[in-house]
Amino acid sequence: MSTDHTSTTDLTTQPSTLASELFAPGVGAQAGPPTSPAADTGSAGEATPGAHSHGGPTPTGSPAERFTSTDPDAFGVPTGREETWRFTPMKRVRPLLDGAPSDAHLVWETDLPEGVELTSVEADDPLLKGLPEPADRLAALTRQRSGGAAVVRVPKEAQLDRPVVLGLAGTGGDDVVWGQLVVEVGAFAKATIVLDHSGLARYSGGVAVLVGDSAQVTLVSVQDWAPGSVHGGQYDAVVGRDATFKQVVVTLGGDLVRLVSNVQYAGPGGSAELFGVYFADETQHQEHRLWVDHAVPNCRSNVLYKGALQGEEARTVWIGDVRIRPAATGTETYELNRNLVLTDGARADSVPNLEIETGEIVGAGHASATGRFDDEQLFYLCSRGIDAETARRLVVRGFFADVVQHIGIDTLQDRLMGTIEARLGALPGLDDQEVVPA
Repeated sequence: MSTDHTSTTDLTTQPSTLASELFAPGVGAQAGPPTSPAADTGSAGEATPGAHSHGGPTPTGSPAERFTSTDPDAFGVPTGREETWRFTPMKRVRPLLDGAPSDAHLVWETDLPEGVELTSVEADDPLLKGLPEPADRLAALTRQRSGGAAVVRVPKEAQLDRPVVLGLAGTGGDDVVWGQLVVEVGAFAKATIVLDHSGLARYSGGVAVLVGDSAQVTLVSVQDWAPGSVHGGQYDAVVGRDATFKQVVVTLGGDLVRLVSNVQYAGPGGSAELFGVYFADETQHQEHRLWVDHAVPNCRSNVLYKGALQGEEARTVWIGDVRIRPAATGTETYELNRNLVLTDGARADSVPNLEIETGEIVGAGHASATGRFDDEQLFYLCSRGIDAETARRLVVRGFFADVVQHIGIDTLQDRLMGTIEARLGALPGLDDQEVVPA
């Protein structure tokens, strides 16, 4: 059974032991986005094998059929007509897709708790050869041009007393920075890793997180780039038996940010939570694509992304794909994307997709909603003496806060909410909009 829908609002109208264990035979291959838009919303509690779509045109293919390769030439050069690239402004991403070799780099600032190791490996290292394959030309170029990878290793049973923080800052220049990072977390360990991107750069980065059996890992990726930055990336998580993986993506800065996040399960009992916050201002393009591949029994996934847009030509894209394979009995999954459009001239595209190939699941569903303020909330606040402008800002802050809190680091949460509030402070005309009861 396959359900998908499109929602669009346009208001102008070293050792590689762990890797080899996680990539044992039977681990599902990656897949990708739906091949055509369809209906408005969908959910499923049980399904029978086979494929079905509802509302809108019939898909021309399955998300599970997406091609992967480490060879950039195997993908060809995108034109913008391909499903994978049809939402992306090709002119802006072209400097990355051209794939020119470069020695440019980001400036790293690290904070490593005791016991955590930061090393590097060459391109021919078995660790890299065992990673999930790139899902598009840009990811393949990144793997090829990086010439190796930085590797963060958290030993088994380690209980880190503070986050691993990698500050990655751009220093300007037109050359593309190519980067690959692998995070290995041993069995029964508990760790939080923060990737904090800032400065001015053209950056294409790959991140692979290998979560050992019964480990608990949180990955936080902050895109707080300077204006003019372009960032493309593929994030892969492989979740071990009875392990827990949580990813929180926060995208605020840059001219264009396009991130592809993939999750695979290497054993039963795994859990993955994917959270995201994005706020696009005038002319910014922020695109988040997710793929969750349930290929083994008794695993769980939960996806919640929230976005806000303001200003002329602000654009966000969210694609969420979940596949439940025949062997993935006992799966429980849900995904939700919500977008809040603050001004005319902004556009949000949202495409959740769910493909179910077994009826023996706990539950599965998806939903997407895009709209303006909740007038009922606003009226409630205004009826208690709060002016309309302040009321609207409170609603937006509350909209984001329940996702940001999943980071679990107070100082970082406060910083990010401060950035969001500064954006809201620059939002004109809220006090001119009438508030009426719903």
